[in-house]
Amino acid sequence: MRLKAGLIGAHISRTRLPAALQIMCDAHDMTLEFELIDTAVLKAFDFDATVHGLTNRGWTGVTVTHPYKTNAARYAEDGMHPDVAHLGACNTLVFGEYLIGYNTDFTGFLAAFEGVQDRGPVVMAGAGGVARSIGAALVKLGVSDLAIYDPDTLRAKDLAFSIGPPARAIPSHAFADTVASASGVVNASPLGMAEYPGSAFDAGLLGGQVWAFDAVYTPTDTLFLQDCARAGLHCVTGFDLFRHMAVRSFAAYTGALPDLDVVWPRLEALRP
Repeated sequence: MRLKAGLIGAHISRTRLPAALQIMCDAHDMTLEFELIDTAVLKAFDFDATVHGLTNRGWTGVTVTHPYKTNAARYAEDGMHPDVAHLGACNTLVFGEYLIGYNTDFTGFLAAFEGVQDRGPVVMAGAGGVARSIGAALVKLGVSDLAIYDPDTLRAKDLAFSIGPPARAIPSHAFADTVASASGVVNASPLGMAEYPGSAFDAGLLGGQVWAFDAVYTPTDTLFLQDCARAGLHCVTGFDLFRHMAVRSFAAYTGALPDLDVVWPRLEALRP
């Protein structure tokens, strides 16, 4: 069996996804063909036209990352899997007789957070595609309050409305006080990526919270998580999410759930 897929996104040269899929293909005696479509180096890019072209080239599907996850959900329309159709974001499109859109960020985050017991108030920085997945997952996990901050206030309000209670948007002047009373802090913004250095949370605001999560996984040890670790918080990395996401993406592409006893330690070797 052949898996022919790729990744659409900006600044994706450091992604571990091809290596992760290769590990799982090797375990299932499959051939992998994988192509990166890095829109940061393209002069012009049309998401819909590109995806349509991939279906004509016989691809199994395509994974989608920042900043195109909402584009992917709009492209899938009624083809979104019913379990994630409410998110408004998609990171995996699988082609075939019918197009199916998945969100393995959402399902992967639920799995990655099994060991975090605290369900107190959370502050999340960012309101883009990955924030839609993580925010909805946090509400499903039962957090008591989800305060969303984004420099684009309207985008934060739109995300809070789409998720519903207990999600709410907060203005910049309320950010520091809200972080001080939070149990968990989440970075769902691009800050921390190699191309977007820095942190959405000032180090002076950290301490007293219980846990932290950063959606960025390249690098894994972001400035945000370094600050959180120094403040004594339990840290869940973007790579923890990445492994769960990759396994579920492989299952979406192939219909086969990998043997985790076999592939899990091999995936761990990819940690940046």
